[in-house]
Amino acid sequence: MIGKLRGKIDSYGDDSVIVDVGGVGYYVFCSARTISTLPQKGEGVELIIETHVREEHIHLLGFPDAHEREWFRVLTTVQGVGVKMAMAILGVFAPAQISQAIVAKDTKALTRVSGVGPKLAERIVTELKNKIGKLPAGMAELPAKHTGSALPSVSADEDAISALVNLGYTRSDAYNAVTLAVSRLGEGKHSLDVIIRESLRSLVRQAS
Repeated sequence: MIGKLRGKIDSYGDDSVIVDVGGVGYYVFCSARTISTLPQKGEGVELIIETHVREEHIHLLGFPDAHEREWFRVLTTVQGVGVKMAMAILGVFAPAQISQAIVAKDTKALTRVSGVGPKLAERIVTELKNKIGKLPAGMAELPAKHTGSALPSVSADEDAISALVNLGYTRSDAYNAVTLAVSRLGEGKHSLDVIIRESLRSLVRQAS
């Protein structure tokens, strides 16, 4: 089993790269997002590898770091998410963005991935939402703007998220704005109007 490859970029394919390690070329499948971050041909590269063994093939799957490889493994535990689908999801979203979409229950965002329909997006959120807090340190890390923020949980927060979605914002953006608003407002119960107003201020700042 191969766990890591360090060598030079030999050539690129649409969804793969050949890594030259001491004169031996390893054919490695990568997500579109990973390929976009790799260096030019002839330059050095290091990839974390998942060796996918089946009766008819042995495929090497490459990831920029161990956290992304672990997210690949987590995604493939969801019914209906195979290797290709997990790689497609990681081709669109970074691990932190997947965490955010799951916590925010943003199934619409997940349908941006080709092949992920509403039912599969709902299944991903449902099956993984309770696993987020049990993932190894760093794997469930949300984007930096979430750090230290209290996550929305009470009904007024959820109503505020719904209101912002109805105004045309994505659920992830709405969730993020409400999260920041609740953090800034501090402890205690706040009215729906106050939460929405503070959340809109965040969204306006982000847009400016």
